[in-house]
Order: sequence, then C-alpha cells, then structure tokens
Amino acid sequence: MTTIDTTAITVELPEAFDPRWSRLPGLQVEGRRLTVDPAAYFFRFESNTWLVADWELVESRLLGLDETTESTVEQLALDFIKDHGESTSDIARVLTTAYEVYSYLFREEHLAGLGLPQITTDHLRMLREAATLMALNKVELDGHISNVGPCWFFPAATSVVFELDDEMGGTLDEVYHGGWFNEHRRIESIKAHAALGGRLVHGCQSVPDQSGGVVAPYGASMAAFRGDLAAFKAGWIEQVHAHRVDPAA
Repeated sequence: MTTIDTTAITVELPEAFDPRWSRLPGLQVEGRRLTVDPAAYFFRFESNTWLVADWELVESRLLGLDETTESTVEQLALDFIKDHGESTSDIARVLTTAYEVYSYLFREEHLAGLGLPQITTDHLRMLREAATLMALNKVELDGHISNVGPCWFFPAATSVVFELDDEMGGTLDEVYHGGWFNEHRRIESIKAHAALGGRLVHGCQSVPDQSGGVVAPYGASMAAFRGDLAAFKAGWIEQVHAHRVDPAA
C-alpha cells in the first residue's frame, strides 16, 4: 500500500486570504501565507498527485483559440492537457495554479452582465478563495473520489468562513456552479480549467442539494462519481457546519 505524504505545506499567494479560513481544521492563514495540513484538512486523502499545466501556457496557447466544426472547445482543452499536463505532488503548485485560474474566471469585468446585483467584488474574492482550495479535491478516472476537503461543500464552507446566511450562501453557490456560466462563460471555464487537468463538474442540480464541485479528468466515470458522493456527503457536511461561529456566543 502506498504511503501518502501528509506533511503540512505553506504557500504564498498573490493576495491575502481571509483569516477566517483558519476556522477550518488544517488551515492557517497569515496574510498571503496559507498553510495546509493534509492530515487535519481532508476528510479523505488518498492521492497526493494532481495534474496541472502552467497557467502562462494556458494564457498564451489556449485561451485565444476558437472552436471549429471539427474541433470543439472540449477537444482543444483535452489536447492541451495531453500535450502540457504534468503530474505534481506539490500542493503549493496546485494552489497557485488554481488561484490564477479563478482570478481569471471570477474577474470583476463580468459583474455587470451577471444579472445578480447583490453579488459584489467582495463576493468574487470569496469565490476565488474557496475555489482555489476546492482544486485540492480529486476524482480518479474510474469515478472514485480520492480527495475530499471542506470546500467540496461550497455553501457549508462559506457559511463557516464568511458567515453567510443560507440564502446568500446559496446564491453564491449558483454563481460558482451555474448562473455565472452562460455559454460564453462556460467556454472560458473549459479552457481555464485545462490548467488543473480537467473540467469542472458538479454532483448537484441545484443549491439545496449541496453536492459540490471538482475538477475531474476527461473520461472519468460520472456514474461512479455520483454514487460515491451520495454515500458520504451528509455526514461530512455536518462536520463542516460544526465549525460555524455562534452569533450569540
């Protein structure tokens, strides 16, 4: 049996994260420095390798490409991953790559066309931070979910860290997995997520279901993925909620 390295790592990100991420086990935030202790952070941690590609290559060689009748955007992304994807066990590299991806996807210029006036630039920051940590989750080709952390359960995690009520947490989740991605945004998402070795998929149909999202490799079994997710999510959501701050305390 392969031994998984659970040594804590520290990464310095381009911008400071909200210090309240330290409310979740295994996370410590000090300005731009984020420390992750895998043994404490993950509910399930069976793989310490991820597939990534340099964001600079995605920017220069993929974002500007247009699909054609012979080559869809998904095929462009798959070909790019085959050519440029690299396996890494460096959590810091995964997080810094993810931060670039989500800084691009959740950028301020899109707010005007979102149709949700209650979503602000501060909410975009929340999305960037949560989605960056979400990138540490992992699904294998056979559909088995090998890594699961609190940010799998997006509304639960944001209710702990940002103290959002259920309504705003659900709205933010819709922006994360649905309302933001009209077709133009979806195409952007497919290209950008090539830097994280796959495409963004969700186990849920709507906010109340709270089945989360993960960047899954192309070709992963979605049937097995849904079955695995259904078996564990309720108990782990409850564990995330246990770290909520009691306003009356």
